[in-house]
Amino acid sequence: MNITLRQLRVFRAVALEGNFSRAGDSIGLTQPAVSRAILELETQLGVRLLDRTTRDVVLTDAGHALALRLERVLDELDQTLQDVGGLARARRGKVRVASSPTLSANLMPSCIAACAEREPGIQLVLLDRIQQDVLGSVRSGEVDFGVVIEPVGTDDLNVELIMKDLFVLVTRPGHPLAHGHAVKWSALTGYPLVLLDHASGSRRLIDTALIHHGAHCEIVQELGHPTTVFRMIEAGIGISVMPALAMPPEGIPGLVACSLTPVVQRDIVLVHRRNRTPSPLAQRVWEIIRDVAGARLTPP
Repeated sequence: MNITLRQLRVFRAVALEGNFSRAGDSIGLTQPAVSRAILELETQLGVRLLDRTTRDVVLTDAGHALALRLERVLDELDQTLQDVGGLARARRGKVRVASSPTLSANLMPSCIAACAEREPGIQLVLLDRIQQDVLGSVRSGEVDFGVVIEPVGTDDLNVELIMKDLFVLVTRPGHPLAHGHAVKWSALTGYPLVLLDHASGSRRLIDTALIHHGAHCEIVQELGHPTTVFRMIEAGIGISVMPALAMPPEGIPGLVACSLTPVVQRDIVLVHRRNRTPSPLAQRVWEIIRDVAGARLTPP
């Protein structure tokens, strides 16, 4: 049977009013529209629900049986729809977001502060993990969504670009390349490099840029955290190519960041499972992170 909610609501109105015209007035329909809905309902059920008189209508036995049960069913349905609709208007709850380390340290604090200001009833819980673990958390449903760097193999994910981040050269102030001008990638040739390891979402992009732009360097250390890379540079162990976002806005005492040419950027993206719509709360947090990221560096 192809019975519609509209037909059931029309029948309930007729059962209550005992008249097609009055029923139509109560639910905002014309008398012909009411008659047509009742006829369609009776056709679908294969039973007569109303006996028509010249002025009013009378419920048949089948009509009485339907009317007795229908009132409760429609009331429960209305309450259910109100409850579900309330989820879209909810302003209190917890949203879990995973992000890779450089983003956790230098983008997400601003996002968490903005969320606390704009949506004080939402608690943004951050999981700080290496990129592959972030993607695993998104796929498993452990988190609502993730913030990552140019992921590969994302056919099962929805991906939204929120900002672009430059790669920069990081050295000690007295280094020959720290001359205040943009440094060519090829000029890095021969200098020892201290880089983030391959667990970082940026490492693949840095390796590609070094090869593409003819920089032949020895990688002397591969490390998991930007802070460790910076300490190695301070100690004179080597120079580094790092995402600009890894550098605090106030800079790092004892180190300088120089622009590289040609410009190479990495994409910062938000990801969630393709066939799972984020909850209304998660969608609000998604939009806040997008807004904060767009104001930080080069917009996409």
